Amino acid sequence: MPLSLTVLGTASPHPGPDRPCSGYLLRGGGAEVWLDAGPGTFAELQRHTDPTRLTAIWISHLHADHSADLLSAVYAFAYGGLTPPAPIPVYAPVDCARRLAGFFGRPDVGFLSGILDFRPLYDGHTVQHWNLRLSARGVAHDAEAYGLRAECQGSVLAYSGDSGPCDALAELSSGADLFLCEAGIDRHGEGAQQVHLTPEEAGAYAKGTRELLITHVVRTLTREAAVGRAAAVFGGRTAAAYEGDTKTV
Repeated sequence: MPLSLTVLGTASPHPGPDRPCSGYLLRGGGAEVWLDAGPGTFAELQRHTDPTRLTAIWISHLHADHSADLLSAVYAFAYGGLTPPAPIPVYAPVDCARRLAGFFGRPDVGFLSGILDFRPLYDGHTVQHWNLRLSARGVAHDAEAYGLRAECQGSVLAYSGDSGPCDALAELSSGADLFLCEAGIDRHGEGAQQVHLTPEEAGAYAKGTRELLITHVVRTLTREAAVGRAAAVFGGRTAAAYEGDTKTV
């Protein structure tokens, strides 16, 4: 199976009509991975696959617009008849399971163990599922956050997650066939912590990649404007991520 990315949602910081928050379905080498679980993405996931077939779930960070639909998955798997044949590995920052348990008012996470198998991410974390290799790098955000490099049979996809400028992004994207990158801010405020990328910064980090796919665009910009600004710096093939689109890497 070639490496492919299906866009489930791109909105920031909340979903809109026909536009869920961040989420993607990554397929390759026999594996299917739900990559980020923003609000609305579990419903979209079901348009493209049976969630019980998921090989893994990978969460870049625990802000709600990237993780809140894990609650929908828990309800589906525990109470909705979509029980997976074995607990699905969830690669996420260390506090993920505790936060989910807190929603149910439970002091421990054991009740989730029959459906989800939580495995904490860390900088340099690497795991192999069939012929799909997933490698995480810590990135610059206002929460514990990771970018992803996915490799399958010679094809490479890089994903920024949510990140400000940092060396890890250049390392993740180096030589990638497709770089899925956020453009979550229009301009950096003077003296403000830099926790998102401008379109120009996304374009700069894409240099050395074959194609740039802009996502998670700040609401003060159109996707078309963000693409234009990023492309002017990148100089290569640049497009916006749209819900329902599938890219073969």
